[in-house]
Amino acid sequence: MLEQKKLKKLEGDFLMRYPKGFLDPEIEAIGKKHRMGKMVELAHDSFSEQACSNVHVTAENMIKVVSRSSMVSLFEKPKFRDFVRSMDENEKAFLVQALSQMLHGKQQLGFEAMVDILKTQKLAKWSLITIIPAYYRPTKEVFVKPTTAKNILRHFDIADPVYKPTPSWDFYKKYRKLINDSKKAVDKSLSPSNAAFSGFLMMTVS
Repeated sequence: MLEQKKLKKLEGDFLMRYPKGFLDPEIEAIGKKHRMGKMVELAHDSFSEQACSNVHVTAENMIKVVSRSSMVSLFEKPKFRDFVRSMDENEKAFLVQALSQMLHGKQQLGFEAMVDILKTQKLAKWSLITIIPAYYRPTKEVFVKPTTAKNILRHFDIADPVYKPTPSWDFYKKYRKLINDSKKAVDKSLSPSNAAFSGFLMMTVS
C-alpha cells in the first residue's frame, strides 16, 4: 500500500483545490473528454463471454475500443489497427482467446499470451495490454500508463514492483494491488474508477 502520510497529504492538497473531488466542475470537464461511462458500456457490450465467441467481430471491437480511447496514444492506435487487420484466422483467434482469458478465464495466461502476440510486431505496450480490462472492470483492473506508474512508484519510494517497459504479469498484479489497496484510504470522491484514482495521483505526485 502507498505510504499513508504522503497519500493523505496529496488527498488534502487535491480536495483543497477541488472540494468535490471528481464531481468538481473543473475535474468533471476533464473527465468528459475521457468518456469513461461510454467506454465502459462499449467494453461490456463488446467483450462479454458470449461476444468473445465471435472472433472477427471481437477483433474489430478491440480495434474500435483502442481507437476511441483517450488513454492510448495516437501513435499506437493505427499500428494496433493495422496489425490486427493483417492477422490470419489463427492469429486472430489466438488474440481473441488471449483477451477472453484475461477477462473471463485464467487471467495470467491471457495476459502473457497477449504480450507474446503483440511482441511479434513490437506492440507489447502497457497501454494496449491494459486498456480493455480497465474499461471492462473499471473498479478492479488498472490502466498502466508508464509515466504515471513511474512517478507514483518514485514519489512513494516503492522498491517492489520495479517498472519495466515490457509488460509483465508480476508487475501488473502488484501494481493493481497497490492501487486497489491505496484507494480505500482516501475519500471515495477520488476513486469513481481506478483510472480516476490514478488520474488523481498523476495530478498530485511530483
